[in-house]
Amino acid sequence: MKILRTPDACFADLEGFPFTPHYTAIRTADGSDLRIHHVDEGTRDGPIVLCLHGEPAWSYLYRKMIPLLSKRCGDPAGF
Repeated sequence: MKILRTPDACFADLEGFPFTPHYTAIRTADGSDLRIHHVDEGTRDGPIVLCLHGEPAWSYLYRKMIPLLSKRCGDPAGF
């Protein structure tokens, strides 16, 4: 499988996207290594909020929602 990957340097210091990158490695059927990015913010004991996007969008789409969701999930009143 041919996997195209944008160099990590292209995502460094993006305005409005201060989130640390996290990756999950997946081995494909043909033995290729596929890397899936996810954003992991908020408290560890709070609820999980999963925001999915499709192609060609990416997590930058949620850059303004992530801080609001993180704050709300950390609030004892919750959702």
